Amino acid sequence: MDQKKRQQIEHNLEIIAKKEGISAEEVKTEIGRAISYALKSNDPDIQKFWKNIPCAGETPTVEEIIAYLAEQLSKPNA
Repeated sequence: MDQKKRQQIEHNLEIIAKKEGISAEEVKTEIGRAISYALKSNDPDIQKFWKNIPCAGETPTVEEIIAYLAEQLSKPNA
């Protein structure tokens, strides 16, 4: 992931944190918990979704998931 994209994600996490009255790190931790829970699903469709997310490690990071979802949401419906 390029530095510009990473900075934009961090900026957006800070915006969310400010609105929620918590730190950006707490926002990231909560998103990470939700991801961890979702990754444990036995549903084959959900597992397929997670496997489609490009990541550098075994599981995608919060930043990788946010970047992937933002990219998918910005695509026009075909």
